Amino acid sequence: MQQFVYLIPLFPLLSFVIIALFGKSLSKSITTFLAPSSILASFIVAVLIFINQLSNNHAVTVPVFSWIHVGDFHADFSFLVDSLSILFTLVITGVGFLIHVYSTGYMHDEKDYNRYFSYLNLFVFFMLLLVLGDNFLLMFVGWEGVGLCSYLLIGFWFKNINYADAAKKAFVMNRIGDLGFILGIILLFGVFGSINYHQVFAQIGTVVIDGKLITWITILLFIGAMGKSAQIPLFTWLPDAMAGPTPVSALIHAATMVTAGIYMVARCSVLFSLSEFTMQFIAIIGIATALLAATIALFQNDIKKVLAYSTVSQLGLIFVH
Repeated sequence: MQQFVYLIPLFPLLSFVIIALFGKSLSKSITTFLAPSSILASFIVAVLIFINQLSNNHAVTVPVFSWIHVGDFHADFSFLVDSLSILFTLVITGVGFLIHVYSTGYMHDEKDYNRYFSYLNLFVFFMLLLVLGDNFLLMFVGWEGVGLCSYLLIGFWFKNINYADAAKKAFVMNRIGDLGFILGIILLFGVFGSINYHQVFAQIGTVVIDGKLITWITILLFIGAMGKSAQIPLFTWLPDAMAGPTPVSALIHAATMVTAGIYMVARCSVLFSLSEFTMQFIAIIGIATALLAATIALFQNDIKKVLAYSTVSQLGLIFVH
């Protein structure tokens, strides 16, 4: 069953392509059916793979095609099916489907109805690419993709200057974190000679690694997580991002995109455990973020701002654990 994992991101991608190319000629009723049903199809495939994974609990790599081969650098377009990736996939597709259904009513009178759902489908595709990718480069493609879709969705009502500014703020602050993330991946390749999860993690027990070097790698990777998962000091974009449509806030800024940093740290937990300094640093940042965000939330009057700061606080607690 695992060999059909490529269908999970394929359905939202096909839906995005159809709506984006023929959006002006598609009726609302077609989009209303197409956008949520593509996510539902992905969810059904994910459930079937999850059930299969329960009885056959080992990681499976599913190659799709040969991607980049330059000298010693190899990165294939392949998916990793294991307990962690399929669990996140269930959350993304399950919650994503419910939010798509809710959006059909919430955005029904919106003039740019089709544009909204094309962005939403594209976001789900990139988020699935992030969690299912078999190497750091594929994760980074999904990582940047969800950042782009977040910018487009937060600024969906771009004629409102405040909303457009909130979208730009989210985009810029995420890019700061992403710079740390890409530098960490480059350093990782320099040390291990690979960006494939299995090859990197397999070498940890055999290769002697300089302690300072592994600390730099993990700190840089965590800076990426700080941007995506809104940790101090890169957390102020998340409350402002609530300027977007409410379903967007639910999908991106409460359920999926903000968990990307947590997924990355969990995926690389073997690396992070090698640096005591980084583990302490993550704990300090997590505790500080949880306390600060919870305190700010107490003094907010806007319910969406309260939920935003509550989300930031809970993300901090997750990092501590």
